Amino acid sequence: MASEHPQHPHGLAFSDALMREVQQRFLNVGHDHHGKERLYFDNAGGSFRLKAAVERFAQVDAIPDNAERIHATAVELQDIQARGCDDLRTILNARGGSVYASLTASGAMFDMVRAIAENVPGTNMVTTVLEHPSAFDAMSLYAQRLGRELRVAPSNPVTGGIDVEEIVRLVDKDTCLLNVIYASNISGAKLDMEAIVRRAREIKPDLYIVVDAVQHAPHGLIDLQKTPVDGINLAPYKFFGCRGSGLSWVSERAAVLPHHKLAAKKPDYWDLGSSAPWQFAVLSEIVDYVCWLGGKFTQATDRRALFVAGITHIELHERALLAVLLDGNQNATGMREMRGVEVFLDHEDLTKRDLILGIGFEHIDCTQAVVEYGKRGVTVYERVATSLYSKRMLESFGLAGTVRVSPLHCNSVADMEKFLRITQDIARESALAGR
Repeated sequence: MASEHPQHPHGLAFSDALMREVQQRFLNVGHDHHGKERLYFDNAGGSFRLKAAVERFAQVDAIPDNAERIHATAVELQDIQARGCDDLRTILNARGGSVYASLTASGAMFDMVRAIAENVPGTNMVTTVLEHPSAFDAMSLYAQRLGRELRVAPSNPVTGGIDVEEIVRLVDKDTCLLNVIYASNISGAKLDMEAIVRRAREIKPDLYIVVDAVQHAPHGLIDLQKTPVDGINLAPYKFFGCRGSGLSWVSERAAVLPHHKLAAKKPDYWDLGSSAPWQFAVLSEIVDYVCWLGGKFTQATDRRALFVAGITHIELHERALLAVLLDGNQNATGMREMRGVEVFLDHEDLTKRDLILGIGFEHIDCTQAVVEYGKRGVTVYERVATSLYSKRMLESFGLAGTVRVSPLHCNSVADMEKFLRITQDIARESALAGR
């Protein structure tokens, strides 16, 4: 994959000076909203917010004007929306197509699946066992409703992902839709999207493909010129932005398939009702930030080039953090060497992983471990097989549960060291209590 950076297999951390600059741009890093010290390592559930995004949200949402007017403020709101649409294309390296702003990325996934499943002929639909419920359940619903076979690619318990071969062997000339996640929100394993798209289209050149990029978008590069798909979504609240917004891109051919819309709107228009201009303003703040970061590493002035440099160095910094968590450094023991701690789905090649870890303790279950972390000022999340968001994926790996650890690039190496010391403390105390 193009974004692997083999020259930095263990990542490249930000300098101390840049780390300070980055942290200053985010809210609540190092403490909660009451000012209490904590490590927030549940960014896969909702990421740290950019100060500029939150401020811009309030500023734009306070404007009462309807954008569908001709006066100056309405035109200003139209410009905000147009820039936000351009910026979604900047993130994705997309050309043409339609931008769809919705309340959630999950809602958009159901809409994209429905439009394709109801209007594209075929006898089967293909997805994977690691999909988020919004994708898997949408595929299940419309396969059942339309009498289609649902084919599900199994996971690989060694890599924590899905092998390309397991997906493409399910695709044939009668497949109407392939729906795949870009990276697992359990293991952090990245799917080889370039190979999946290329090989699936070798089997069926006009195959419709939809991708859930919610988990991956904040952590690595997406390039639709290399992975041409028909629908892709992201969630700004997991991408340094604000909750209550899902943004998707739909290809030109998918955009004109019959879908819910006002009859008078253009055939490729997907928004229903008046748009919320703040959604687009917040997305532009996210892209502004990543481009600012990119400007630290490139002399380029093109917005996509700046974004590529920024997201690339986010990926490299996060890989360095992952390497510290796994292998430690001179200041802290890594979890691979820690007694009483197991790292699940621990694939050696860090270039194939986003910054998500699943861990378990020898003497306490994952739910109790989350409680113990909370007592020590650390927020993590238990993924358990009784949860509708986790059951299918965990069972595919043979796991009953895992503690999901998901920092963000605005965390420092020192944060990782602190987390490792706390983890070792929990392992030691639980072992003593279990004797």
